[in-house]
Amino acid sequence: MKKNNTLLPPQTIGIIGGGQLGRMMAIAARYMGYKIAVLDPTPDCPTAQVADIHITAAYDDMEAIKELTEISDVVTYEFENVDLNAAAYIEEKGKLPQGAYALEITQNREKEKRLMKDTNLPIPQFAIVTNAEEFSESIKEFTLPAVIKTCRGGYDGKGQLKINSSDDMELAREFADKNGHCIIEQWITFDREISVVFTRSADGKITFFPIAENEHRDHILYKTTVPAKINAAIEKKAYEAAQSLADKMNIVGTFAIEMFVKGEEIFLNEMAPRPHNSGHYTIEACNISQFAQHIRAICGLPLTDIKLLMRAVMINVLGEDLNGTLKAMSQTGDGFIHLYGKSEPKEKRKMGHITFIAENEEALEKQIENFKEATR
Repeated sequence: MKKNNTLLPPQTIGIIGGGQLGRMMAIAARYMGYKIAVLDPTPDCPTAQVADIHITAAYDDMEAIKELTEISDVVTYEFENVDLNAAAYIEEKGKLPQGAYALEITQNREKEKRLMKDTNLPIPQFAIVTNAEEFSESIKEFTLPAVIKTCRGGYDGKGQLKINSSDDMELAREFADKNGHCIIEQWITFDREISVVFTRSADGKITFFPIAENEHRDHILYKTTVPAKINAAIEKKAYEAAQSLADKMNIVGTFAIEMFVKGEEIFLNEMAPRPHNSGHYTIEACNISQFAQHIRAICGLPLTDIKLLMRAVMINVLGEDLNGTLKAMSQTGDGFIHLYGKSEPKEKRKMGHITFIAENEEALEKQIENFKEATR
């Protein structure tokens, strides 16, 4: 990056990962006049379709990482499972303003939870186990239900097992033995799940997007509603927790934290060092999107003060929803449809999303109902 840490168009932004988040980052950057290079092993991946350069290689291919670093003026990533050696190399070259530390923490649920605990943030009770025997000892300290998860990998419900009763103990023991490094967490029976999406600049300025309320189906985000139905006290706690974590980790760029709300309490769940599915509503409903604000942060531009322009509901389009969505697209003007350019619509695979915006809840519900009717 330049000595004043500001990158201006038409300089090149490199993106590790060619999925939908990279695509939406790239589109935001291209609107501003930047050039895009992407590293992804899949030919014609979603980001490559809107990029200037596509390096087709594995994410941990150091030669490809060096090539991306050489041709880019700054590098970012669209997912957290970036090879840490690659991230350290790019940071050493002065081209990874987000740094490798946020990746190191968010790749590992143990490190994530310990950091939250060290920052005195509210989290569910947890324990780390590496085999069946350790699991059997640790689970005695928990009130069921609980959940056991792998400490690395796993998303959309993969890599975890809920322990409802003693009937599930043997399966959980097998899970611990098979996966090794695992975390047991107290299962939180929550009133609602929210996410705080924010962007922080290298000089420490932070801007918060309105808090989103999330609904999952089969462990996959189904719907995000904004603003979340929470009171001012919960909102304050959520923003303060996010601020503490952002400053502790010295975050640069857009970042998301999922939280549970139970009564007047919040519990931090997981975090993502990048734009997030629950922040897609910002493209239409805010004066600046999570993606454009991310580009501003990593390029050293001043962050834009955020305003919610309209109420919003974002609904994911999975593989099984695609045909209905295309049918509705030809029959109604309701909803902003974003399709990601993925070649094969598989069941439960995120193929796109639809955002509905309106002045009030009634108008939003009417739009959604009209759209659903048009898919049939």
